[in-house]
Amino acid sequence: MNRNATFFLIMITMTLLLSGCWSKKELTDLAIVAALGVDKTEDGKYLMTLQIINPGNVAGGMRGGGGGTQSPPVTIYSSTGDNLVEASRRASSKISRRLYYAHANLVVVGEDLAREEGVETIIDAIDRDHEFRITTTMVIANQSTAEDLLRALTPVDKIPANKVLKTLEFSQKKWGKSIKTSIQDVMKGLQTSDGSTVVSGFRLIGDPKHASQLENIQESEPESTLESSGIAILKKGKLVDWSYDQKARGTVWIMDEISGTVISIDWKGKKDAIAYQTDRQKTKVSGKMKDGKPHISIRTRVEGTIGEMEVPVDITDGEIMTRMEKRVEKEVKEEIKQAIEQAQTNHADVFDFDETIRRSSPGDWKKLQAMWNDVYFPELKVDITVEAYIRRAGLRNKSFLSSVEDE
Repeated sequence: MNRNATFFLIMITMTLLLSGCWSKKELTDLAIVAALGVDKTEDGKYLMTLQIINPGNVAGGMRGGGGGTQSPPVTIYSSTGDNLVEASRRASSKISRRLYYAHANLVVVGEDLAREEGVETIIDAIDRDHEFRITTTMVIANQSTAEDLLRALTPVDKIPANKVLKTLEFSQKKWGKSIKTSIQDVMKGLQTSDGSTVVSGFRLIGDPKHASQLENIQESEPESTLESSGIAILKKGKLVDWSYDQKARGTVWIMDEISGTVISIDWKGKKDAIAYQTDRQKTKVSGKMKDGKPHISIRTRVEGTIGEMEVPVDITDGEIMTRMEKRVEKEVKEEIKQAIEQAQTNHADVFDFDETIRRSSPGDWKKLQAMWNDVYFPELKVDITVEAYIRRAGLRNKSFLSSVEDE
């Protein structure tokens, strides 16, 4: 009898501790937000653009309806407010479901807003929301508004937000002139002593009105499309400059975020005659005090493969290989140098050189900290060392072009 009473008491206690389904969320009651865009209106209000997934259209493709009409995989809603919370609440008057941000994986900030006001207010609102993840990717619209970017429909990737994320990821891995940044990355950069960091850039190519129409993704060659475009340089939360091409790749070199890229070098008087594909690369940044001044050293090691040659070259010759490696080293060094010069011109230490000096010389850093951004960083001396190696040459060493030239 005593055993039965004990068992019954345990069962009652466990039942009381079970939470049940008190916090359940029915899918039919949720509007799943894939991306969030923020701009500023002419009267100073925030314009919030929401890219909401249409689950049925995503699962079943672009369905045909009555009269041959089709429905897009996402629906766009916009609302305004004095702050982001107000704009989000006002959007509920247009949507029959509760906005659900837990699956939002992209935040787009309009260029004008990023320049005039910055991204700090936006990040604060997101960081306070219990549903939003700070690992969400952030981009700044290049020469465009966040609304135009989110309204654009994209082929291949049904959800435009996924198009942006995948493009950033593969562009960084294969090209190296862009970098995927999360809200958390931006927060860390803004919390440094310099308050400078970088953010991915994305732009709309073509007519914004056409980009938002179904015809844009029904064409074999879309008239309007989205593409990765540069790296935004932020200082104290505000956009101060854009970094493109070699300068952008130089920035990624220094940050040791290069996954793969192609470096073209001149040969035999022909421009960009040889394509060098990187396979492995590593950049180390160190700092020290020298003659009472901060000093930074950057050492980059690159290993790669010859991907293409437009001129006949016998790379079995060790001397020729060495000359090629030297030219690759020169190109990488120049890109790193250009990136540093651009950052120094903007007084924006996006490379965290200040942290490097602080770790190496904490006592001296206390004296430098107050004037780092305006005095020491713009005049900072940086030694750049690059080591490049050609490990492979594809399926053949001597190009068939050599035999063609002989004939």
